[in-house]
Amino acid sequence: MPTPVLHRTRTAAPDPGPLLDLVRAVAADTAAWRPHVRFDARQRCWSRLLQTDDVDLWLLTWLPGQQTSLHDHGESAAAVTVLTGTIEEVRADRDGTLTREHLTVGDTVWVPQGAVHDVAHAGAGPAVSLHAYSPRLTRMTYYDVGRHGLRAVRTVEDDQPEHEETP
Repeated sequence: MPTPVLHRTRTAAPDPGPLLDLVRAVAADTAAWRPHVRFDARQRCWSRLLQTDDVDLWLLTWLPGQQTSLHDHGESAAAVTVLTGTIEEVRADRDGTLTREHLTVGDTVWVPQGAVHDVAHAGAGPAVSLHAYSPRLTRMTYYDVGRHGLRAVRTVEDDQPEHEETP
């Protein structure tokens, strides 16, 4: 599996090229990710495929009805590519305007630092996607959309790509 070399700009945001190249290269190497695919009807599944000083690479699986909540990735930017099936990415502007995009096999998107988005299963069959984060994922803030735009509802300090709701 290739080890990415990321170049920081003056704002500490990663250059998208290496992250995009990483998810595309791993997507092309089915032996690197296929053994990690597993599905659970009760919850989404994820497996870390790579962790370096600068990058986390996760494989996520999706069944009908599974999705994340609106969130950001803290200080991290992300690259996402679809390996199988269809997912929907929803981006939220600060005013709460939502933009939806269906992503199918081979589609790759860049999620800049500070972007708020949601990802959901969108097809008939199972879906699998790769998510690379740089700097490594350490914090996520979750949001609701209200009358006055986005409202942060909780922040989680963790290195996992998803967190269970706590009562």
